[in-house]
Amino acid sequence: MTDRLETMSIFVRVVDEGSLTAGARALAMPIATVSRRISELEDKLGAELLLRSPRGLTLTDTGQTYLAACRRIIEEVAEAERNAGGEFTAPRGTLTMTAPIVFGRLHVLPAVTAFLRAYPEVDIRMELTDRPVNLHEEHLDLAVRIGPLSDSMFIARKVGEVRRVVCASPSYLETHQMPESPGDLAKLDAITFESLMSPPNWQFGSERPQKVGPMRSRLIVNTAEAAIDAAIDGLGFTRVLSYQVAAAIRAGQLVPLLQRFEPAPWPVHLVYEPRALIPQKLRAFLDFAAPRIATSMA
Repeated sequence: MTDRLETMSIFVRVVDEGSLTAGARALAMPIATVSRRISELEDKLGAELLLRSPRGLTLTDTGQTYLAACRRIIEEVAEAERNAGGEFTAPRGTLTMTAPIVFGRLHVLPAVTAFLRAYPEVDIRMELTDRPVNLHEEHLDLAVRIGPLSDSMFIARKVGEVRRVVCASPSYLETHQMPESPGDLAKLDAITFESLMSPPNWQFGSERPQKVGPMRSRLIVNTAEAAIDAAIDGLGFTRVLSYQVAAAIRAGQLVPLLQRFEPAPWPVHLVYEPRALIPQKLRAFLDFAAPRIATSMA
């Protein structure tokens, strides 16, 4: 049974990685061993699971059904092991989570370090990333999500809100007219953070949202930090999230613009998958960290 479970894990990893070579590399196993184990599994089942070609792997219909069963079995075994280890009776074990890079560093990390001091039997593995993360596929306990939740299957605890803020440096505003309405932005120089919004049109207002544009994007970047630095340097105005630019505004390096035209704020949630039993490490972290994150955002 142990060998079968290990082979299931190998099969799942190969599918997730997209090829035998990538799967073997991720598993730190020889590719010949990985290929042999999957072939032996197919022989035992009497069915073909994967179609191999130079372009990669494709699951057969049987393979898709078997893959779903493997994921369910592996998760059930892992949960049984956590239960046997006392993870559901006391906060202990490793909590895995993800958060956006800047928000995680500013608001989540301080709560994490305080939690670890308060709960010595819990360890945390936190990935700071701005890419979309699938909690189930990446075996994560918790995620910090900014914006409307598109997946209603998650359990969510709201910890605050963030705003989309337009700002520019004092030096830029000295040589350009202060915008009185969103339409005035089309006459100025934009620094566009492309992962937050897509040029050329930006949305303003909350009750009756209106799109304004096209913007004259002198610079398009893919990180908020780059957009903020360019705005501080006087290149033009930018729009980022309120927590990303709070320090620069407090320091007088940037000035917020058009605040009465801001769109509705985005919620911030801690989200996790529903389970029959919630591990105590997760329950303890939610109760400990949620109010601290909320306070840090106030």
